[in-house]
Amino acid sequence: MRDHEGDYSVSSLCSALGISRSGYYAWRRREPSARDQADEELLVEIRSIYEESHRTYGAPRVHAALRHRGIRVGKKRVARLMRVADLQGVSRRRRQFKTTVRGRAQHGIPDLVDRTFVADGPDRLWVADITYVPTLSSWLYLAVVVDVFSRRVVGWAMASHLRTELVMEALEMALFNRRPEDPVIHHSDQGCQYTSIAFGRRCEEAGVRPSVGSAGDCYDNALCESFFATLECELFDQNTFRTHGDAKLAIFSFIEAWYNLRRLHSALGFLSPAEFEARHAGGMRTAVPSPPTGHPQGCQSPPRPPSDPASIGVAGGSPTAATMTTTTIDL
Repeated sequence: MRDHEGDYSVSSLCSALGISRSGYYAWRRREPSARDQADEELLVEIRSIYEESHRTYGAPRVHAALRHRGIRVGKKRVARLMRVADLQGVSRRRRQFKTTVRGRAQHGIPDLVDRTFVADGPDRLWVADITYVPTLSSWLYLAVVVDVFSRRVVGWAMASHLRTELVMEALEMALFNRRPEDPVIHHSDQGCQYTSIAFGRRCEEAGVRPSVGSAGDCYDNALCESFFATLECELFDQNTFRTHGDAKLAIFSFIEAWYNLRRLHSALGFLSPAEFEARHAGGMRTAVPSPPTGHPQGCQSPPRPPSDPASIGVAGGSPTAATMTTTTIDL
């Protein structure tokens, strides 16, 4: 009624709503109830969490974040307040392009995972893949290595090409950051970068056991597809990158400052990858994450974006020295 008092009289509005003028004015003078005041205080915390998540969290993650702050309230109450305040989490979209170019030669690399994306400890199983990053200047490509146990991105690299060096740089970062003591399985698709001689030789030198899924089957690398779907809906859909430098800074911040350290993962019992690993290292009981279920996001992929065929690594390519990528970004 307050929004329309300038256009209509209070008597007309009360008559249209079937209430008395005295009842309306009594309602306006009434102090907020204890429940309303508590909701206002809770909404302040909800807004704070929502903004910290870069406006990506929905009610389930906001509810989990409130519990981390020591605030115990019902899920439906959080959902109601977010609905009233018009706070909406982001939802995943399907990937639009593919970056997998299958090698022309027979690689003979086995599938050591068979869609079982479960590990009972860190650095037992890594999954890897490449995705495209749209910018206003041209395509940028991102290669990642994800630890299945904690969902942590342990290695990544970015470049304007799809040559074998891209995935080798991501592998080098993973090896540098984790230094696995025992052989770790590195699972990917059948992209020519992962089946090249150079990549296979580096895996052999580092004691990494390469594994690839079947050709053209998104289920065979579902966990990495899940990460890319999260990256796309929480970062790419919310921003427009003018240059490669803008995209690199944003992706670096998303992975290292948000996804690995602070983002709550439902598969980890609403813990961040860093906290999940810390609890495991400290001897605290942690549930082994369940493998991805349902239809992986981004399985239907129309033709990939235009790129220079000469820039794509092929099976049997010559070995190239991988550049170490830690926290320095070449803009």
